[in-house]
Amino acid sequence: MTLSHHVAVITSDEQALIVASDLAEDFRRDSALRDRERRLPLPELDVFSRSGLWGISVPKEFGGAGVSNVTLAKVTALIAQADASLGQIPQNHFYALEVLRVNGSPAQQKRLYAEVLAGQRFGNALAELGTKTAHDRITKITRDGDGFRITGRKFYSTGAIYAQRIPTSVVDENGVQQLAFVTRDSEGLTVIDDWSGFGQRTTGSGSVVFDNVWVAAQDVIPFQSAFERPTTVGPLAQILHAAIDTGIARAAYEDALHFVRTKTRPWIDATSDKATEDPLTLKSFGHLSIRLHATEALLERSGEFLDRAQADSNADTVAAASIAVAEVRALSTEISLAAGSTLFELAGSQATLAEHGLDRHWRNARVHTLHDPVRWKYHAVGNYYLNDENPPLRGTI
Repeated sequence: MTLSHHVAVITSDEQALIVASDLAEDFRRDSALRDRERRLPLPELDVFSRSGLWGISVPKEFGGAGVSNVTLAKVTALIAQADASLGQIPQNHFYALEVLRVNGSPAQQKRLYAEVLAGQRFGNALAELGTKTAHDRITKITRDGDGFRITGRKFYSTGAIYAQRIPTSVVDENGVQQLAFVTRDSEGLTVIDDWSGFGQRTTGSGSVVFDNVWVAAQDVIPFQSAFERPTTVGPLAQILHAAIDTGIARAAYEDALHFVRTKTRPWIDATSDKATEDPLTLKSFGHLSIRLHATEALLERSGEFLDRAQADSNADTVAAASIAVAEVRALSTEISLAAGSTLFELAGSQATLAEHGLDRHWRNARVHTLHDPVRWKYHAVGNYYLNDENPPLRGTI
């Protein structure tokens, strides 16, 4: 897979938001068609990469914009609103960059950040099927001369099919997890396009198989230690998931507004001339609007908490950031599903016609919100406020 040419380098938060807004307009145009046909967004990803947005979290000292997490979340939500799959594909890219920031050596940071600024995309090969829990990993990495060999099989490998490097969670001889930044064209590495989820259809979240794949020692970064001390790796991953769901909710909400304004007929008992005057429709839109705006406010708030935790990572700041992110993860899950479902209730039977593609919003929300159980967010939040218990240190909180 070749690199994109003429990659822009974004230098500020303001520029990142402008670029994301412009791209979102383009990506929105054929998003329903890509979903319907499961058309992989290769041309769109090339434009996305060349825009410079994949490098906005690279720290300023390494040539990037080092944008705030408030901005990173807003950019993600804007792209996800236009096309939920395109919003999710970079999620693990930014996650891997946070692991690099937290645990990478200066030499690793310099080299890998430069690759990102040159247009490389990082995918992921983290999760596995068939383990005792979804958190367990059994893919092995063993020493081989001045490098390592990897053998195993991964699934839910979002973005791997589009990536130049695939950050891979592996377990070494001592049972310690490492993160190997494996090049996409490595011998023995096979990416399989077998993702068949009914939502997020073009994320490429299928299988990656490692058959004695060699990786250089310089491309392996400590991973487990990022969760053995307070770091922002977990809440950074989670705020991006919340941003994706917030974008999906906003897309469903905007489509509902447009459909009711232009196509929906009033119900006879409403005794109104237009659907937009139906009092029960107004009540439902009011309910959706309040919850959506609350979610967007919580997303910004959680980004501020995360910014503070990155600047000074300790048990208190990281816990506060994790809880703030858990709050928006909980609400963004609820509103994305509610908006995708209520759309049909308010728009009526016409909205179910395949030509409109409006079912994609609920399907995308339902699939993406299953990433990790939101019911445990409520538990963590309640335990934090009621019992002063910090949440566990892991990538799912």
